[in-house]
Amino acid sequence: MKHIMELLGKTRVVVEDGKVVEVGEPALDWCPLFDKVRGIKQITAEEVRKNTEFRIRDFGLFTDHRQLDGFDDFVSFGASEVMYSGLEHGLLDMTVTACDGAGTVLTANPSLVQGIGARISGLVYTEPIPETIAAIRQRNGFVLDENTAVIDPVSGVKAAYVIGFKKIAVTVADLKTAEEIRAWQESLKKEKGDVPQIIIIGVHTTGFRECEAGKFAEVTDICTLCASESLRTIRPLAQVGTAVPLVAFSQAGKELLLERAKYVKSPVLVSTPPLPELPEQKQPRRLS
Repeated sequence: MKHIMELLGKTRVVVEDGKVVEVGEPALDWCPLFDKVRGIKQITAEEVRKNTEFRIRDFGLFTDHRQLDGFDDFVSFGASEVMYSGLEHGLLDMTVTACDGAGTVLTANPSLVQGIGARISGLVYTEPIPETIAAIRQRNGFVLDENTAVIDPVSGVKAAYVIGFKKIAVTVADLKTAEEIRAWQESLKKEKGDVPQIIIIGVHTTGFRECEAGKFAEVTDICTLCASESLRTIRPLAQVGTAVPLVAFSQAGKELLLERAKYVKSPVLVSTPPLPELPEQKQPRRLS
């Protein structure tokens, strides 16, 4: 079975039958997050290979023994952590994300959201792994297409709405998908008047084109800036973190970030400086 993921400077990695078979060239030299959590001082193809193999070995990514339980917060503020808190405390009632071996997954189970998202990076392509799909089902998750493991956030949001959910968070990695979700939401409003709240969370944004950054900020509620130079020029309503920040571009996104802040284990500083706040020494090197 073949899987493609981009990680550590958007490096393309191909995994087949649990083995890394291809590693591309990194777009970054250094990432403060992976320096902190894994001690990676220089991003190279070999470091990317080793990190992928670590995730396969320790967490079962791309295998039939994918770990979905027992994950502590990988970071205080990440996409999965924010969705976890949103589900736990009623700001959300459904999430739409992507999981290796399953594709698009719908769930209202906070622990499953964290289990899927804590150790995954930019999933580009995946094929179905029956054991992973069964494990997701056992944890009150719904796989959009068990036969193909397609990654389709738009169809995932529509399915969540049809089932009856009204406060849906979805992760997206490109402008076209985000715009398609907003266009569907607007058409639903014109047709029925009553529309679900859809929190769009932008992820995997390294290399985002300057011509698309402004539009992406307009249609997303929350966005991880990764190593995107263009998204760093846009002023958000709220920001958490300074090295690889998570920012809010809407009031709903701001409320979700602040809700998460109430439950992080470390002390929290609330301030009102001009945003974004980006200390030079903490930024990923070779922004793109």
